[in-house]
Amino acid sequence: MNWINYQDSRPIYEQITERYKVLILKGVLEPDEQMPSVRKLAMELSTNPNTVQRAYMELERQGFLYSVRGRGSFVRGGTEVHAQKRAELAERLAGILKEAKEVGIDPRVLLRECGWID
Repeated sequence: MNWINYQDSRPIYEQITERYKVLILKGVLEPDEQMPSVRKLAMELSTNPNTVQRAYMELERQGFLYSVRGRGSFVRGGTEVHAQKRAELAERLAGILKEAKEVGIDPRVLLRECGWID
């Protein structure tokens, strides 16, 4: 189960964070499902437990996980996670469309070229 890419320029904790965000958003990990313990995941990924702990802290900070003292980390509910991701994507898309408009590209043309509108 080692999906860490050592050729990737991103730190390992970021790769772990991104992988679990995708699994949570796709619904592979269900709300309130318990995450693997830090030690167990560190052993599976052949990485330092501090790296996994940092990834879990980042996922919690971003609202994807919550912790229960003495029990571990759990997946946060689906609707609020999806709403947060939708807001993040809308903000990024708005920035791109604004930049397109600033350089004289009609945002509708850009969206049409991407195949998102007819």
